[in-house]
Amino acid sequence: MTAEIDDHTLSVPAERRALLRPALEWLARRAEPVAITLGAILAGTALFSLFILSVGKSPTDLYRFIYTGGFGSWFSIQNSLSRASPLLLTALCVALPARLGLVIIGGEGAVVLGGVAAAAIALPIAGLWPPIIVLILMAFAGMVIGGIWIGLAGFLRHYRGVNETISSLLLAYIAIALMNQFVEGPLRDPASLNKPSTTPLPHDYMLGKIPGMDVHLGLVIGIVACIASWILIEMTSYGFAARIAGGNVRAAQIQGLPVGRLIAGFTAIAGSFAGLAGMIEVAAVQGSANASLAAGYGYTGILVAFLARHNPLAIIPVAFLLGGINASGGLIQRRMGLPDATVLVLQGTLFVVILFCETFYGRFKIFNPDLWKRSA
Repeated sequence: MTAEIDDHTLSVPAERRALLRPALEWLARRAEPVAITLGAILAGTALFSLFILSVGKSPTDLYRFIYTGGFGSWFSIQNSLSRASPLLLTALCVALPARLGLVIIGGEGAVVLGGVAAAAIALPIAGLWPPIIVLILMAFAGMVIGGIWIGLAGFLRHYRGVNETISSLLLAYIAIALMNQFVEGPLRDPASLNKPSTTPLPHDYMLGKIPGMDVHLGLVIGIVACIASWILIEMTSYGFAARIAGGNVRAAQIQGLPVGRLIAGFTAIAGSFAGLAGMIEVAAVQGSANASLAAGYGYTGILVAFLARHNPLAIIPVAFLLGGINASGGLIQRRMGLPDATVLVLQGTLFVVILFCETFYGRFKIFNPDLWKRSA
């Protein structure tokens, strides 16, 4: 009896380890992107600090003003949330195709064309139809045009073998040229002399604000879009097929998955989100379509998506962080005498370091359960 008890006692730790191992493996695999991303951010800020020191400024003051301008007060937080709203949608324009192994960086084109399309459809019906109907039609127009524009890059990728990164970037330049042509031509408001723009929307037709906050409803729309995208990717057969195709296109084709439709569909959905961001800029911020639509939200969305590891839920806090950094640009310019574009240099530095740190995935034993020594 004693021997049996002793044997059973000695076997308990091994059993517990066997029970804990799946949880530890799950934790290790999900801790890797968090740890590497945080390390990349710290390395990027350290590298940028050296640049600030080289121009004779204090990195401590810089990061203090970034915090103050982006997160230091309720006013700053609301400003950051407003700037984060379009980033939520433009980041999805990068994150959704990335699940298929595609790198789309031309979301800026869908933003500007979505804004122009929304303004164009609102011109003849604003004042005649109820505001809610006009806003819905504006959103529909922006999403359709944005979806077609980015979907074209996906179509060229699958059916003609054109690199989607290059094609989407070139399409963005074409879209900005088209925006200028329409805004300065057939859609121009004759009263807009110094800054060509379309006819302003009546105040009643502007997108409202979140109750109790000085933040427009575009923030809510962006958050809902991120949650819906996560559900699409993680909880539907369509998203599962996209993940399979993104992991191995040849295997997906052998299994009979419609890779072409997946690429075209996901790029179109991604573009529709960017087009919706353009519509929100017109209906909630600018009030009309003009050159301010090309504010760089499509390019900042690339950084947001990469920081979030293309996870739609992680895009929400990352967009808030980048929105706060953007909101602090004016304060840095006034207090430190640095250009307003200083925050753009910081974002570029972070992006380069994050891309560099992509090579570290799978190299650390602590995050790779396959390399752990299994106990006897």
